Amino acid sequence: MSRLTHEGTRCPAGAMPPRPVDARAWFGRLSIALLCLSFSLSTAAAQTSAPVERWVGAWASSQQVPEPNNALPAGALDDATLRQIVRLTLGGSQVRVRVSNVFGVTPLVITAARIARPVVVDGPIIDPATDRALTFAGRPGVTIPAGAEVTSDPLALETSALDSLTVSLHFASMPSVQTSHPGSRATSYVAKGDRTGAADLPDALRVDHWYNLSGVDVLGAGDRVAIAVIGDSITDGYGVVANSNTRWTDGFAERLQASIGTARFSVLNHGLGGNRVLLDGLGPNALARFERDVLGQTGVGYFIIMEGVNDLGSLTRERPASPQQHADLVHFVTAAYGQMVERARARGIVAIGATITPFSGSDYYRPPAETEASRNAINAWIRTPGNFDAVIDFDAVMRDPANPTRLRPEVDNDGLHPSIAGYRAMADAAAEVISRIQQP
Repeated sequence: MSRLTHEGTRCPAGAMPPRPVDARAWFGRLSIALLCLSFSLSTAAAQTSAPVERWVGAWASSQQVPEPNNALPAGALDDATLRQIVRLTLGGSQVRVRVSNVFGVTPLVITAARIARPVVVDGPIIDPATDRALTFAGRPGVTIPAGAEVTSDPLALETSALDSLTVSLHFASMPSVQTSHPGSRATSYVAKGDRTGAADLPDALRVDHWYNLSGVDVLGAGDRVAIAVIGDSITDGYGVVANSNTRWTDGFAERLQASIGTARFSVLNHGLGGNRVLLDGLGPNALARFERDVLGQTGVGYFIIMEGVNDLGSLTRERPASPQQHADLVHFVTAAYGQMVERARARGIVAIGATITPFSGSDYYRPPAETEASRNAINAWIRTPGNFDAVIDFDAVMRDPANPTRLRPEVDNDGLHPSIAGYRAMADAAAEVISRIQQP
């Protein structure tokens, strides 16, 4: 047997009819719920709009096994301090340092590490008031496995773009295979014993190379982005006076920092002297190191590649090449570019191609007409819309209008490498492109 409820519907036998709705209580509960929802949405919006900090690479260098004339003497790092100076291209509230044993074949033992501000950029003297100890997982030292890199713990240290920092590492013993960046264009200092906290190293061995130091990251506003530049000796800064910071990437960073619209960018120089796209030379080829030197860098949002002149020049340096060899070189260099672009885009990284500058005036390569035709073919591929996301046309900036196979006299150093004025022109061209294409 069923009963009718107050709404005229039947309830099953034995069931209690629903209570009449209290309108005032219902609206009260609804008002409270809406108030809570409004508060939650306001809190979420505030959290979304709050500035988010992120780590971004502020300085970096590519690593390789140094050739004998650039290696440290045997035993130089046995119980020794290595002090190195780098210039940041972006500042922040915290720093962390990356130490590399990527080409080592045995573990590398660092027993102490410190960071400070140098008194001068061309000497080992530090400001003791700024000296800070670095730690690794809370300890003062670290053992880095063969083939690996490690990053120090974050350290509170206020820095600004274009500041220089000194990193001092104490080595327990000399690596049997060194990991290095030979073309530092900066002086490093080696002194016996743990003198990482010493204000000066007056008796230190001075060498214009970096060793085992691969990066410095900074923590700052979340809109900041790193630009990784992969290249050869032109990017590495051939012809630059040590400690002068006048590579084209240095000028590029300065120009970005000079404009409020581009001051959020850092520049990471991954040039290696003698480097090639396809074959190993002085250091691993560009395609082999792309994962580590571009995709593996902290906070990278853009990459620039300016490589290929050594592939072109070395093809005919020893002997003539056949038409098929020239055609194959163009094909494989541009195919390698395409591989890099594809990998970068898959990570949301903007891919920028830089055209290869003229080098027919070079005594080192002395390229024949066929090589010049190959250079033009590669540059045409770089300029073709869609192959890269943007292009820096260094060829157009640097070539001599009266003889397009050569550098303009005012930007020419030796027929292959630019002069300091040439590096400044390249910096201007690169900054103009970034200013035009930058994305959030």
